[in-house]
Amino acid sequence: MQLSELRLSENILVTGAAGFIGSYLCHRLLSLGYSVVGVDNINSYYDVSLKHERLCYLKGKPGFTFVMGDISNKELMLRLFAEQKFDRVIHLAAQAGVRYSIENPDAYISSNIVGFYDILESCRKYLVQHLVYASSSSVYGSNVKVPFEESDNVDHPVSLYAATKKSNELMAHTYSHLYKIPATGLRFFTVYGPMGRPDMAYFSFANQYFKGEPIRIFNNGDFDHDLYRDFTYIDDIIEGIVRLLPEAPSATEGVPHRVLNIGNNSPEKLMTFIFTLEKAFSNALGRKVEFEKIYEPIKPGDVPATYASIEKLQSLVGFKPQTPIEVGLQKFADWYVEYYKVK
Repeated sequence: MQLSELRLSENILVTGAAGFIGSYLCHRLLSLGYSVVGVDNINSYYDVSLKHERLCYLKGKPGFTFVMGDISNKELMLRLFAEQKFDRVIHLAAQAGVRYSIENPDAYISSNIVGFYDILESCRKYLVQHLVYASSSSVYGSNVKVPFEESDNVDHPVSLYAATKKSNELMAHTYSHLYKIPATGLRFFTVYGPMGRPDMAYFSFANQYFKGEPIRIFNNGDFDHDLYRDFTYIDDIIEGIVRLLPEAPSATEGVPHRVLNIGNNSPEKLMTFIFTLEKAFSNALGRKVEFEKIYEPIKPGDVPATYASIEKLQSLVGFKPQTPIEVGLQKFADWYVEYYKVK
């Protein structure tokens, strides 16, 4: 089944619509002609002006409706589902960040557990054709076998954020088993790109450089045993979600629930990523850019490597992310220079 076979009259809910992935996804779905309702509470975890900027690109577009609200408000969610009669739901709203989950655990329980429960309850009461929800590569914890496969044991998370995402997968599986809700969990691997999240390393490195501050690299300065990350460009993530949307799992094959990795399948050393980012800004500015670097111990909750096996994704939708970091980071640097007017 191809995306073109989805009815253009379908009404799609995207939670986290003012977020990085959510805003890109809303834009793509609207460009394809679908009706989209976006929900976001625009919290202050990072600069809200960037969230408002993302929404500016969406508001006023035909077929788009924005609702400012919190997914942990069950009454709001049930009312919205009753009024809108959504065909498909893409649930991206969550309290993000591995390190922040150590500082503010309450936010993760409220959004990632209670909020997700509200989404599941709404999908149960007003049955949808497909629930696609965000999980995370963080569920793999400190697994040493690579690449990470969906069948790997993920019972030992090393952060509360990872634990909430593992909980989401279990909750979704249970609701799929009990109520036959077709659901797909997507384990995202380090998503980056223009208009991304300022709390992510590549974005914060840029901010620190242009403030004249050193960047702090949490890898012990051990280049031979550097951290590896499967950096995945935003356009590849969106393409994967859009292709998966019509491909709901079937109850005829058992419980209509599955989890899929969506990553670049090509991990890079953190230092390689940083050197590539320096080169991208050098190109964007027409001068040499070199970050002042301070090396510190690995932070609690961080994992040594992430590396996605994407055979299941590729088999299902005939697509694999493939944007190299040289291309993706150049697009980010070009956007950053223009958006923040830096020189």
